[in-house]
Amino acid sequence: MTPVESGGDQRAVRIGKIERLRNAGVNPWPQRFERTHRLADARALPEGTESVRICGRIVSMRVMGKLSFATLQDESGRCQIWVQVDRVGEEYYKQVWKKLFDIGDFVGVAGSTTVTKTGEPTVAADEVTFLGKAVRPLPEKWHGVTDQEICYRQRYLDMIMNREAVDRFLLRSRIVRTIRGYLEEHGFVEVDTPVLQTKASGATARPFTSHHNALDMEVTLRIAPETWLKRCIVAGMDRVFEFARCFRNEGMDPSHLQDFTMLEYYASWWNYEDNMTFTEQLLQHTLQECLGTLEIELGGEKVDFSGSWPRRSFRDLILDDAGIDIREDRTADALRARMQEKNIHLDEVDVKTLGYGNLVDQLYKKVSRPKLTGPMFLVDHPIDLSPLARRNDDDEHITDRFQLVIRGWEIVNAYSELVDPIDQRERLEKQADLKAGGDDEAMALDEEYLLAMEHGMPPMSGWGMGIDRLVCLLTEQENLRDVVLFPLMKTLDADE
Repeated sequence: MTPVESGGDQRAVRIGKIERLRNAGVNPWPQRFERTHRLADARALPEGTESVRICGRIVSMRVMGKLSFATLQDESGRCQIWVQVDRVGEEYYKQVWKKLFDIGDFVGVAGSTTVTKTGEPTVAADEVTFLGKAVRPLPEKWHGVTDQEICYRQRYLDMIMNREAVDRFLLRSRIVRTIRGYLEEHGFVEVDTPVLQTKASGATARPFTSHHNALDMEVTLRIAPETWLKRCIVAGMDRVFEFARCFRNEGMDPSHLQDFTMLEYYASWWNYEDNMTFTEQLLQHTLQECLGTLEIELGGEKVDFSGSWPRRSFRDLILDDAGIDIREDRTADALRARMQEKNIHLDEVDVKTLGYGNLVDQLYKKVSRPKLTGPMFLVDHPIDLSPLARRNDDDEHITDRFQLVIRGWEIVNAYSELVDPIDQRERLEKQADLKAGGDDEAMALDEEYLLAMEHGMPPMSGWGMGIDRLVCLLTEQENLRDVVLFPLMKTLDADE
């Protein structure tokens, strides 16, 4: 499949019009236009409003002898214009408007509002300004852009032709803006942390690696901002957050991308239960502000986000769905044997290389996660699955951690953070052993982070949420690439 290619003849004709525009005294690409209203705002003006100046891309035209109609489009929507020979001048109408304007071009209009006989709000043009020539035509309007790969590769065409795509990305922007505002209102400070790192820390994931020429050393792309944000807590910042671009060199499927946006925050003096309460409040506020309701239709079913959300433990879910008690099978070998006894097989995973924590996680994803609707908090994660989380005071085998799961998607991951540097070192050393044994997703030993910890960390709780996943869920898209403006795609000239 290749991107949309416009016919060579049409391109040549349009390029030929550029010189004709110049010969007519028209700049094909002027530097600016003074706009008074966006198109959606112009449509809402009372009939007879004067001195209206609008601009946008032509997406349809009906050119007649002395009167023409065209529809302009901008980010806000569409508005019809009415171009009449008596108002713009016969020479301009016949030689420029009729012959040199095309669908896809940009135009500015100065005039007054009116309403047509069919009731369509319209701006009647007193002046038409050419604002930019499109040398390739747009896709045929009745079919638009329906090929999904073209939507990803040429997102601009998707958004020009499909209003739903524009609304989706505007909603994403509004969600980010709303969350940022709520965090700042509650005492959080936004910070930036490094993307290039010497250790892949803050999560269990396989990193992208590169070479830093100036420093002559190997680096990894950030898999999570966690350990850097915690350094801010050590420095005395009570509450911090970051919208962080993260990179994980792992498999691709509809709910995973290797290049994604993660929101993480850390709050001193909180535990994970404080954080669960705040999570409910934050997301309920966001849904109400952005969607106007807490009852959202997802997958054909109404999901109620109001009130307090249920909490379920790893152990209870797996026991209910697989008949396996992870409190009894506490080693990787024992759990593998129990799974074999229950005839439970994990797809595309080499269970022999997984440590106990990752094995429990894969079992949960196999037998329990697909059944969840949510919102639901998953709690009581095994200690081996959470090398940066605080050990539970009552059960040393689990951590004070939760995940928010909605319709089987893990949207939020949060802890009561581990602040004991001795315990942290022991866990990271165990992770390093697993990594040496072939578990590519195990965490590396990070001495610089341990050094920061040894200078003292207060009690705190941290939180991470995939922005792409949240938007994908709320807009009912089937693939995360549908909510990423420009997702990475294999090059068309790449070897098959």
